[in-house]
Amino acid sequence: MSSTAQAALERLIRIARGDSGQCRVVADFLPAWWNAAACGGFDLTDLWAVDAAIAEDMLAVFAGLRVCRRDPESLGYGEQFEAIARRWRPNLNSAR
Repeated sequence: MSSTAQAALERLIRIARGDSGQCRVVADFLPAWWNAAACGGFDLTDLWAVDAAIAEDMLAVFAGLRVCRRDPESLGYGEQFEAIARRWRPNLNSAR
C-alpha cells in the first residue's frame, strides 16, 4: 500500500474509534474490506455523510487496495480491525 493510502488508513482507523455519525460511516467502510460477509457491505452513497477530508481518505484507501490486493491483517492492522468490529459489531463472535 502506498504511503498516502497507509496514512489515510491510519486516520480512518482513528476516526472509527469515535462515536459520531461520521465515525459510524468509517466503521462501516473499513470492516467491509476486512470481511464484508460477516460485517456487512458499504453503501457508496454514505460518502455523502462525511466531511470531504474523510471521503478523500476513504477514496485513497480504496484506490490503494486496487493496487496492493492485501487484507488488513497482512498489512499489520488485524488488531485494529478486530477492535473496530468489537465496537461497532458487538453481536459478532469473530469477524474472521
